[in-house]
Amino acid sequence: MNSRMDRRAFLGGLGLTLGVASQAPSLLGAPARRLKIGHTGITWKEPPQAIHDIAALGFSGYETFGDVLETWEQKGGLKEILDANNLPLISAYCGVNLTEPAKRKDEIDKLVRWAGIVKKYGGTAVVGPNGVKRSSYDFNASKADIVASLNEMGKALTDIGMIGALHQHTGTCIEYRDEVYAVLDSMDTRHMFFGPDVGQLAKGGSDPVKVVKDYLPLIRHVHLKDWDGGTHWQQYCPLGKGKVDLPSILDMLETSKEMRIIMVELDSGRDDPMPPFEAASTAKEYLKGLGYKFRS
Repeated sequence: MNSRMDRRAFLGGLGLTLGVASQAPSLLGAPARRLKIGHTGITWKEPPQAIHDIAALGFSGYETFGDVLETWEQKGGLKEILDANNLPLISAYCGVNLTEPAKRKDEIDKLVRWAGIVKKYGGTAVVGPNGVKRSSYDFNASKADIVASLNEMGKALTDIGMIGALHQHTGTCIEYRDEVYAVLDSMDTRHMFFGPDVGQLAKGGSDPVKVVKDYLPLIRHVHLKDWDGGTHWQQYCPLGKGKVDLPSILDMLETSKEMRIIMVELDSGRDDPMPPFEAASTAKEYLKGLGYKFRS
């Protein structure tokens, strides 16, 4: 039997077992929650305001972008602001080019540089694929380059003691269900892990619950996002207002020994109907209704 099929069967079977186990407590009422909840900074324009608001609402961590971290390092870093708000940096989204071999060395160097900054805070490097023109993009022609890039990047991150988690994204070289599965089934998962964005999965036409179930053992990072296909927040919405089955996803994630914290995310757009603080507060209240606790 093909080794990749063996791996998928193993992961799928384990994910199914964990998923079934996670549903049992729900039958007895609200399940006990152990995972902490953080929030990414993408909803806000400036890191200081994001850090202040996220901390004030009682979230347990913050995520920004690799290039933002690098820019702030030149100004003394974000540590003073994070410490003043008693908020840890959990992760940084690091956008890299996976499809062009000629750029691979420079992209690996950039990723390692950003990850080195993240490491000072004890966080995870979230690996974001490059954008492509989807109307003319040929995934099959790019797959080998994508996998080779991820394998080399994962090894480079491992060498500096960092965890890398691939984050699929709409409008990039890894968007649709078949692309996500093909890459995850082919990359070297000793060094590169999975960091799904469940709202992005839904927007890209995948079933987020199935993807999380199938690859639960590989997941090291999650963007918890809801999607309604509307006109605000890049078609996303505050948690609990959209179409993503968040309770089922959270129940499965609660069973993962690898997970410690989940990052809420909501993109920003023009004329959003509520400010970032209110949107994050809405997410908090939704999660409190599912049994999650926040810092006072």
